[in-house]
Amino acid sequence: MGAMLKTLSGKDVIKILKSFGFVVHDQTGSHIKLRRVMFSVNQTLIIPSHNPIAKGTLKGILNQATKYITQSDLLPHFYNK
Repeated sequence: MGAMLKTLSGKDVIKILKSFGFVVHDQTGSHIKLRRVMFSVNQTLIIPSHNPIAKGTLKGILNQATKYITQSDLLPHFYNK
């Protein structure tokens, strides 16, 4: 059987992304903006502070994050083996 997507909250995802150098930049309602600067370029991700985050939304966050972080680094945080 293949790997299964974990059940994660917004706090869980923010903690994961903070480990890759992102910091909370702003919050509007229930959405939190994370940002890091790499090579003078702002990298921004928006995370809903829901508990749990819907599976489709979580996959979308993962896809967005792979623009900045390698998929092999992210997958262990988002999928069970």
